[in-house]
This record gives sequence, structure tokens and C-alpha cells, in this order.
Amino acid sequence: MTNADFCVYILRCADDTYYTGIASDVARRLTEHEGSPRGAKYLKGRGPLTLVYSECVGDRSAAARIEYRIKKLNRTEKEALINGRTSLRDLRADPDSAEG
Repeated sequence: MTNADFCVYILRCADDTYYTGIASDVARRLTEHEGSPRGAKYLKGRGPLTLVYSECVGDRSAAARIEYRIKKLNRTEKEALINGRTSLRDLRADPDSAEG
């Protein structure tokens, strides 16, 4: 992985909710979420956290676009992605784009 590579990841919280984010180093970011002031506010008090999905997708811009699309998915669709029944490739196509 180069410095320009970013990954999108999904965490399962103790309350059985999902959190989606992006990072260049997912392990470091998970550590931050679990106890650092740099962790996401949403995750405070929702631990322990379990990494259930991660995939490197390219630069920060690409990762942010995919993160946005994942966050728009409902729970069943997120679980299909986590369990491999849907691929990230399916999310890369912009449904709002005329290109397809």
C-alpha cells in the first residue's frame, strides 16, 4: 500500500450498529476509535468495536465517494457487502450519473 492508498472500513459496535469510515491505516484508526480523543464521537461508549469489512480503494477522493455510498445503504445492503454477496465494484457505479 502506498501513501496515496486509502481504505474504506465498516465497524460493528457493541449495540449492533455499523460505522463506516476511511483511513490510510485501518489498524491505527481502529485504535484511535477505541480510546483516543481522535476517535469518532459516534463511537464513544459503543465499544467494543469489531472490524467487519475493509478494502483499499485508491486515493482519498475515491475512498470518500465509496464511503458516502456505503453510508446511504440500508442495514441489509451493508450486511450483503460485509458477507460478500455484494461487491464494492457495484457501489463504484454512480446511480445518479448519466454515464451509469
